[in-house]
Amino acid sequence: MKIEIVPAIDYGDWRYNDGTEPYQQPDNMESIKKLMTGSNPVDVVVADSGTLKQLIQENMLKQLDPLVQEDKFDTSDFVPAVIDGIKDLGDGSLYALTPTFSSSALFYNKKLFTDAGVEPPSNKMSWDDIFNLARRVAKGTGKDRTYGFSFNRYKGNDPFWDMQYTYMAPLQLRTYDEKAETMTVNSPQWTKSWETISKLVKEEIMPNNSNVDYNEPWTALSSDLFLSGKVAMIIGESNYINDIADANKNAAKIKNYTPIDWDVVTVPVHPEKPDIGSSIYLNNTFAINSNAANPDSAWDYIKFIAGEDWAKLKSRSNTYEMVARKSYIQPKQGLSYNISAFYDLKPVPPTNPKDDKMKQEKPGLYSVDNIGRNSFQEVLDNKKSVADALKEWSDKGDKMLQEIKLNPKTQFQDDGTPYVPEESGTSASSVDVKG
Repeated sequence: MKIEIVPAIDYGDWRYNDGTEPYQQPDNMESIKKLMTGSNPVDVVVADSGTLKQLIQENMLKQLDPLVQEDKFDTSDFVPAVIDGIKDLGDGSLYALTPTFSSSALFYNKKLFTDAGVEPPSNKMSWDDIFNLARRVAKGTGKDRTYGFSFNRYKGNDPFWDMQYTYMAPLQLRTYDEKAETMTVNSPQWTKSWETISKLVKEEIMPNNSNVDYNEPWTALSSDLFLSGKVAMIIGESNYINDIADANKNAAKIKNYTPIDWDVVTVPVHPEKPDIGSSIYLNNTFAINSNAANPDSAWDYIKFIAGEDWAKLKSRSNTYEMVARKSYIQPKQGLSYNISAFYDLKPVPPTNPKDDKMKQEKPGLYSVDNIGRNSFQEVLDNKKSVADALKEWSDKGDKMLQEIKLNPKTQFQDDGTPYVPEESGTSASSVDVKG
């Protein structure tokens, strides 16, 4: 079988643009549709979960359930979070398979819990329970402060974006309505989220830009809050295990470093979404184009890429993703830890791809989000209450949305003041690859 990889977007258009022609940001979904409906349509589509969902909704993919049943293709070995997550995108039907998924879990430092006389975390604990544990293990002052929890391992993290993408993601709270005409942040759920996270930062249970010492001597691990023993619990990706193992293996070469005794549990959950994790992603789903000229070969290819032989091969490679078949998910580097923590929860349903397209067409929407970050910082600085900050963001955001409605190309200064930019190139970093 001969396989040709066809990219949905040719980014050579901007890479080699000398600036004489204005760069037009491509419409990812429209580019994919052209490949699927042209004179020589692709047979297989590789997409993330958001793109996959829209293609399913537009009847552009072949349902796989009949093929699975006819060939008795075994899906029982797939991680439930993966297979159920894909079925959820198709309202219970299977339109794709994937050989891999990416995931994170809650890493914790056993010694810090033992020293504090506190029971360590367990699977599927609520966010509030985890935050209560964090309060009990946090201790010290100034440069000797040990924090209880961090959304990630890096020094200088941003609690606003971490809160949005991790803590609030399973709740699927919107900043504005689906037409981007009215703000929706002035609500009880937004208020609770802001109050919860801002209190943790102010109490120094969580690290923040303002309460992390940047003047300490540099070491190979100084930017890593978990390995440097500065935080008891962090959310980390599965390949972080390699970093921990390497640090422990080379402990004798690292000044003032003691090997960390650690383990993992599932990321915390919200009581209203007890089976949804905020850090599980289906980035490479394989589906058959409804217009495929070679549907039988396409199915043979997907069976191979999602089959046992490929899983066995892929499980030996040291990548950031995990294989989707449980039989081939093994602890890394011969270690012993709670590996099921990485796949015991289902992924967050994807955002509507139309939201991404709307931001492409209305770039000022990014500024609406950033105004919220400024308001949240005022809460952290004790300049405003959560209620006042959210109301200010809502009021200012409504005005910005109205400006965008009048002129979709309107963009904004840091204070929310509008301006309409001249036609010019778009930064390559703003491109969001979907397929």
